[in-house]
Amino acid sequence: MKKTSVFGLLFLLLISGCVNESGDKVKLNQQIQEQAQLIDQLKQQNKELAKKAAEWQTMNEKKVLSAALAIVEALKAKDMDRLAMYVHPDKGVRFSPYGHVDIANDVVFAKDELPSLMKSNRIYRFGTFDGSGEPIMMTFSDYFQKFVYDVDFANPHMIGNNIVIGKGNTLENIHEVYPDGVFVEFHFTGFDEQYDGMDWKSLRLVFEQDGGSWRLVGIVHDQWTT
Repeated sequence: MKKTSVFGLLFLLLISGCVNESGDKVKLNQQIQEQAQLIDQLKQQNKELAKKAAEWQTMNEKKVLSAALAIVEALKAKDMDRLAMYVHPDKGVRFSPYGHVDIANDVVFAKDELPSLMKSNRIYRFGTFDGSGEPIMMTFSDYFQKFVYDVDFANPHMIGNNIVIGKGNTLENIHEVYPDGVFVEFHFTGFDEQYDGMDWKSLRLVFEQDGGSWRLVGIVHDQWTT
């Protein structure tokens, strides 16, 4: 009886072990299935988020481009009142004569200053001339003629969306100065064949968000520099 009881106990333990092992496999399979379902759900959520992000980006690109087209038309008409409507209410708009934005020397105007600038006789220092290093001492009207709308940027050869098209020897730093901004570039590839494109010109309109709107914070003129 004693031997029979011992063997019977061992048999029960073996069966119990098999049952436990089988139960563990079932639980493991259930966990694997649950994890797989969770992964599928996360993948679907990522797809939906990516779709929404793409839609958001497209919508914002359209808003920025629409504002840029309206602004370049305002510049063409020298309509400073209309331009002021798009300017950032707190940051104003910085005017840069060349592709390297100089935050220490480039002039910034508040939006309420813009309407009267064209008629003003005040001389401002708008940075320095490339090459000579001489100060750019001009009225706003003169600066506008030389470093804002010196060619018909409303009818450019190319329009770039947050991409620098015109590149010369000047160290372009628009992304560093405006890390939260986006810009639209109006670009002419050149005007005289003998210069082989070295007489290109660009105008970049830089925007940053203010609430739910994109506001103008920078007008960057650029051209080939030596």
